[in-house]
Amino acid sequence: IISNSDVISPGTPVVYQLKTRKETVETLTRVTFGKKKQSKPNKTILLVGETGAGKSTLINALVNYAMGVTFEDKAWFQIIEDEKRSQTESQTSDVIVYQIFGFEGKTLPFSLTIIDTPGYGDTRGIEHDIIVSERLFQLFQSKNGIHELHAVGLVVKSSVNRLSDRLKYIFDSVMSQFGKDIEEKIVALVTHSNGRKPKDLLGALNAAKIKCAKDEKEQPVYFLFNNCQHEERTEGTEEKKEPLKIADNVTMRGLSGFTAFLGKTAPRKLDMTLDVLNERIRLSACIQNLQERIRLSELKEAEITQIKEALKNHEEKKEKNEKFAVEVHEAYKEKEAIGGELWLMTLIKGAVCCTVCEENCHYSGCTKLPKDCEVMKDGRCTVCSSKCPVSVHVKGKWRYVTRTRKVQRNMEDIRKRSKIQRRLSFLESLKGEITNLKAEKSNLLEECFQHVVNLEQIALKVNSVSTFVHLDFLIDKMKENGETKKAQKLEEIKKKGDEGNGSMLQYVWGKFEALKRKV
Repeated sequence: IISNSDVISPGTPVVYQLKTRKETVETLTRVTFGKKKQSKPNKTILLVGETGAGKSTLINALVNYAMGVTFEDKAWFQIIEDEKRSQTESQTSDVIVYQIFGFEGKTLPFSLTIIDTPGYGDTRGIEHDIIVSERLFQLFQSKNGIHELHAVGLVVKSSVNRLSDRLKYIFDSVMSQFGKDIEEKIVALVTHSNGRKPKDLLGALNAAKIKCAKDEKEQPVYFLFNNCQHEERTEGTEEKKEPLKIADNVTMRGLSGFTAFLGKTAPRKLDMTLDVLNERIRLSACIQNLQERIRLSELKEAEITQIKEALKNHEEKKEKNEKFAVEVHEAYKEKEAIGGELWLMTLIKGAVCCTVCEENCHYSGCTKLPKDCEVMKDGRCTVCSSKCPVSVHVKGKWRYVTRTRKVQRNMEDIRKRSKIQRRLSFLESLKGEITNLKAEKSNLLEECFQHVVNLEQIALKVNSVSTFVHLDFLIDKMKENGETKKAQKLEEIKKKGDEGNGSMLQYVWGKFEALKRKV
């Protein structure tokens, strides 16, 4: 191990930096030490926590434990590189996969794959958190990514006696991305521990209704760690060395317990988690399309009303003027360039648009070509009004927007607008157009409702922060549409996630408003 490392700091212990292989493909970064043996089992762990919780030290501790390094070896190895960046330098939002191979049989019968997520809720704001979530989705979806998990570790300091709004937001961000089948894989990894049972922390996790693995007493499963292994040890008497030895014992017990948990747990495929992430994307896209459809419908209804009133006045005149004309506000579509814009908790970087319906099918951070976009299913779009085939969709740095313009309508123009003029009067055809517009809104509303219902069935936590926004909007529109039972169903779903989340949402919206000002 030493021959494949560089000395960072001499002393007791000597701190080494492992010489790793680093591979970056698109947004996926892998850092590997050792050579993988296909015949040996591997365990995959995802670690999540706020900045400063001690994830880096915990990852290094797991690596040292897997390699068989002990306190008596007076050595400490780091797989994570020290990153000393000034505040003005950019910080990555990449999710990094650390792999430690070739040490099976030292202390563990398996190799380790550790997924490190950048700290949620830090000073980089909600834009950073959104990117982290996108990176995780790409990691789970990529052909060369991660397709199963053995454990999800919520890394939290032992000093936490209540979950702050920020910490609730962090755990909400994590849990809302997974399927219900991951719950038994989620454990608390308690850092900076003195070895005592973290009663206040466990009470806080229960009070916040954090979904995770439970023991026989229905308490959250947890493991304790201290973060002192790499600290300089005092030379002299054993009495002076004792505190760091005790700290090491805490971590060794925690590592032994956690890896025993890993040894007993079977891998969980991420199929349901991918379904959850796809449903969230389709829900957001459907809501977006519904809002645009409502705006377009309202503008068209206003235009039709103007024409109806003008036509009525014209018909009432005894001497009809064939040069009759009326000025109306006409709704129309045009293309608009987009950049780093914000829409309902998602960053807009590119758009997949339907050229037939002239609608935006997905523009919440979409990074894929139309054929690979999450809103496509069985070769057709799940969002646009006509559910058009993939072939008529395009991807670009623009989107469709609805605008209005003043135009003059004469009698000839008005008559041309009636496609069924020979069978119905013009006024009757206008009423039919309004009816069709309302039907389109109802169809989109029903699709949104089904996405929420699907999420309730498969998501570990249906009420993510963005879903809260969607639910308020959908409940109002359901009531306007006379769908009382469905509105009540949505209110029940919202109520389940409302408890204790009010202050958390205020915290998030503060970050959200700050990002809007930035953008």
